Amino acid sequence: MYAIIVAGGSGTRLGGDVPKQFRLINGIPMLAYSLMRFHEADNTTQIFLVLPAEHISHWESLEISKQIPHTVVAGGKERFHSVKNALNAIASDDGRVTSAGEKELVAIHDAARPLVSASLINNTFKEARRYGSAIPVTPVPYSLREKKNDKWVATDRRNYRIVQTPQVFNLSNLLQAYEQEFSNLFTDDASVYEAAGFDVNLMEGEDVNIKVTTADDMEWVKFKFLKS
Repeated sequence: MYAIIVAGGSGTRLGGDVPKQFRLINGIPMLAYSLMRFHEADNTTQIFLVLPAEHISHWESLEISKQIPHTVVAGGKERFHSVKNALNAIASDDGRVTSAGEKELVAIHDAARPLVSASLINNTFKEARRYGSAIPVTPVPYSLREKKNDKWVATDRRNYRIVQTPQVFNLSNLLQAYEQEFSNLFTDDASVYEAAGFDVNLMEGEDVNIKVTTADDMEWVKFKFLKS
């Protein structure tokens, strides 16, 4: 099994000079929590961490970067290109994909989701092993309105889901999907996979598994870690 942890963004919406993946939570960079959870879930999973090229040396200078085995990959212009770089690194390493067989799986996870649990990681791999892919989602807890003919009208929130990571896929299929040209419609890996003609299987996610985007998100995550 493989895991790609994507920490290639600048995190500008969070504010400040430090990219959000390096912001400290209990003295530990946020991105390190995802590495720890994947290692906790299954310490045989081969982890690939995607970072902006200019931040790789900083990460490798930190003591925590040496505590969990992983391979660092330079990110690309868009998230799509960052994931593709990591997939290429997996595929080129000793030809492991060609020898792995059709059931090899890869998880892709946002480093900005530090509250992911080992149980969710294991459940996504379990679901993907059965169905070929696993996308954790949660119900929408808010009232929604949709724009139709220049008017905002009420819509049924039961028809919508909030998408999370880790998203787990058949590795051979995902490699094929990432041969497509980049599109602005690719908002996550499931959209890339689906655009290539492969089925996407939804499963129950976890409400606590939020993506840190704003300063308020960061404060909430810090509060959750203090309580745990």
